[in-house]
Amino acid sequence: MSRFLFVVPPLTGHINPAAAVAAELTARGHEVAWAGRPAIVERLVGERPRVYGCAGPDHLAGRPPQLRGVAALKFLWADFLGPLAEAMAPGVEAAIAAFGPDVVVADQQTVAGALVAERLGVPFATSSTTSAELTDSMAGLPGVHSWLTGLLGELRRRIGDPAATHDPRFSPLLTLAFTTPELTGPYTTPKTDLRFVGPALAARRSASGDFPWQWLDLAPGTPAVLITLGTANTDAGGRFLAESVAAVRARTGQLRAVVCDPGGLLGSVPPGPDVLVRAELPQVALLERMAAVVCHAGHNTVTEALWHGVPLVVAPIRDDQPVVAAQVVGAGAGVRVKFARAGRERIGAALDAVVTEPGYRDAARRVRDAFRAAGGESAAATHLEKLAAATGHLR
Repeated sequence: MSRFLFVVPPLTGHINPAAAVAAELTARGHEVAWAGRPAIVERLVGERPRVYGCAGPDHLAGRPPQLRGVAALKFLWADFLGPLAEAMAPGVEAAIAAFGPDVVVADQQTVAGALVAERLGVPFATSSTTSAELTDSMAGLPGVHSWLTGLLGELRRRIGDPAATHDPRFSPLLTLAFTTPELTGPYTTPKTDLRFVGPALAARRSASGDFPWQWLDLAPGTPAVLITLGTANTDAGGRFLAESVAAVRARTGQLRAVVCDPGGLLGSVPPGPDVLVRAELPQVALLERMAAVVCHAGHNTVTEALWHGVPLVVAPIRDDQPVVAAQVVGAGAGVRVKFARAGRERIGAALDAVVTEPGYRDAARRVRDAFRAAGGESAAATHLEKLAAATGHLR
């Protein structure tokens, strides 16, 4: 059996897929450990994981909510991901020394895992939790591409192997992509053994929490929709959530909605009998009963919805979300609206389309079938086992 060290950022959407793969490896008899922020990893992974603490923030903070486009991307790397890599590097090195992994599984945007592993000569695989990195999204922005390449190069000089030349966001040995080409469309990557495994959801499929499931039974036959902006947009989504709720309330008897509002942005105004607002939701379990999803085009939410064959209304805010939203539209599985401008009429019309027009659901089901055939956490674990064996690190 082998030892696998997962290096992850303090971001829920990046830890959840890794947690499913780690659980599968553990079930097969391998040893698994984590390098990251202990409280966050323990909350999401459960089962008392072995966590080697790393310095750094507990979440992405300080980014002005109005930042979009290139400005948001530069803030993400210059003010969060870059400093996070340098802060985590000593902890990652200590974790490798203490745990002795055969393979490091480094989150694609947590480059401390890749850079420290390459410097220490430990094989590493990339965990790609967003398909945005698989597209040539910077092709029209050569200045931004050059800037990011320079930033990664500086990080390599400080914490990695200065002689290495590969993009640290892609392991030369193995990149696990938690999607499939049926959603991404055409893709390009640097030299890597790219494996599409689809979403890894096992760790959360059965979680139901204390959700009042009986609420969904109060109106049998009425389509239910999920409205969520994820966990990282609580500072920017008040207007959009309110307009989405208004769109549903304008369709009394035709739609019902479950709304995730972790930041309390909707306030104390009663949303009405057709809308249920909760701070936390068992999202994966809930999707089995949804007719559509309204979201920010976060990669995890999108792939979770499509794994269930549920079409989407996507309103991207920043980061990888515009790329993922374009993939949803390109696959025919949803409608895109403008996050900053769409009102209840536009959101309502988009909901009407994805709920009533069969083409959207048919497209979502085509992606669903591809996702399920890709193998998820089981396929990912098999690829990691093969990497350990191929590099001579199988115990």
